[in-house]
Amino acid sequence: MSEISTLGRIGLTVGPLQYWWPRKQMLAFYAELADGPADCLVLGEVCCSRRNEFSLADWMDLGRDLLACGKQVRLATLPLVMSEAELRGVRRIAEQTEFSIEAGDISAVQAWSEQTRTNRQGLVLGPHLNLYSAGALCEALREGDDVSTWVAPLELALDAVARINPPGAERRVTTEVFGFGRMPLAFSARCFTARHHRLSKDQCDFRCREDADGLLLSSSEGQPFLALNGISTQSADLHCLIAQAPQLRAAGVDWLRLSPCSRGFAEVLDLFDAVLNQGHALGPALEVLHQLSLPGSLVDGFARRQPGMQEICHA
Repeated sequence: MSEISTLGRIGLTVGPLQYWWPRKQMLAFYAELADGPADCLVLGEVCCSRRNEFSLADWMDLGRDLLACGKQVRLATLPLVMSEAELRGVRRIAEQTEFSIEAGDISAVQAWSEQTRTNRQGLVLGPHLNLYSAGALCEALREGDDVSTWVAPLELALDAVARINPPGAERRVTTEVFGFGRMPLAFSARCFTARHHRLSKDQCDFRCREDADGLLLSSSEGQPFLALNGISTQSADLHCLIAQAPQLRAAGVDWLRLSPCSRGFAEVLDLFDAVLNQGHALGPALEVLHQLSLPGSLVDGFARRQPGMQEICHA
């Protein structure tokens, strides 16, 4: 009997696409995922409302296609709502009755709570809601028993995740942790991509379409430091918890989130599934990961209470 059969499956979530890809590329990306090992896909725009490659109706059509392929689907809302028009967009997502909602900020929680219980779908507490303690999580859970999942803040160590939503707790929801990809660390009303190109935010020429994985920034010593993605500031390196399977299970993590990148993502998803859920050896999987043409180095410091840019520790 393999180890995984006794420990249970860690569900794999593909997080929302953080970048602006051409429509044809997006459709091909999700078509490939439909046949892969991902259990759940989070759809929707999570950076800038000016990005209009997909409308809400388009996202819902895509969600229905993925449901037909046996996938779970969530609709995500913006993590920073800055206008009445954006707030109306959040409300439209909250009012639909087909898919669970992943709240990007508290306005989505409020919009969801205003829906009748018979009409609304489950609520997922997104990673940017500042739920850093057991008390804060308990307060959020008072919104209703159809709050289904807590996505831990990205920089929380795994032992902290275990204390906030401990396995076996009387009132516990599903725990999801960010496990792969460039980490969105902060959001601003200012568009840094536009500023880099000496453009205003409202006349940005949609220059972020040129950066399939964000615009890399390096330190004065030439070390990759951050990535700009519109209003989002991201890590330059890729947070990667493939070496943390025992710690993930010890922390009670039910789902692991992998954030899309433009190169090698399908292979990454297969490798995570093989190591976490099929009992494959970690060493060869890490070798393959390092050989892929990924847009950054692999790090896991935050999960171990270390600087986030610290490379994967694998004995």
